[in-house]
Amino acid sequence: MESFNKIINSDKPVLVDFFAEWCGPCKTMAPILKDVKTQLGDVATIIKVDVDKNPEASAAYQIRSVPTLILFKNGKPVWQQSGVVPTSELVKLFKQFQ
Repeated sequence: MESFNKIINSDKPVLVDFFAEWCGPCKTMAPILKDVKTQLGDVATIIKVDVDKNPEASAAYQIRSVPTLILFKNGKPVWQQSGVVPTSELVKLFKQFQ
């Protein structure tokens, strides 16, 4: 949890993908997140958190369904959405909070 807090406290936006191995839509998100990282490079920090292996992180952010994406800026959640989010929307989001 400490390294998670260190990562999200960055002054650049950090997208956290709360996912589960057994979740179909989570598998759909994986190539989308790769595309976002490819398009944005160093602008985008994206981390994945397995809700089954990290129940304390899931509880802390009240994750009720997967995938849930939360964008953090300076340690604070500035955007959150559950379900599959298209590449273009995520790219726009990162640019908005740069």
